[in-house]
Amino acid sequence: MPEQLTRDQIIETLREMPPNATIDDAIERLVFLAKIEEGLAELDAGKGVPHDEAKRRLGL
Repeated sequence: MPEQLTRDQIIETLREMPPNATIDDAIERLVFLAKIEEGLAELDAGKGVPHDEAKRRLGL
């Protein structure tokens, strides 16, 4: 299971948001950060795709 954002990380993220941020903005940001954590955990577990393979899959 990927490492989850801690309570402190969540609070700090919310504090860094602009004063006019909406609940939707906050949720979007937290989901974005959670996905980054998930991807980093996958890379640490050796589940990444090599750069050349990613380019090939994208037709680049």
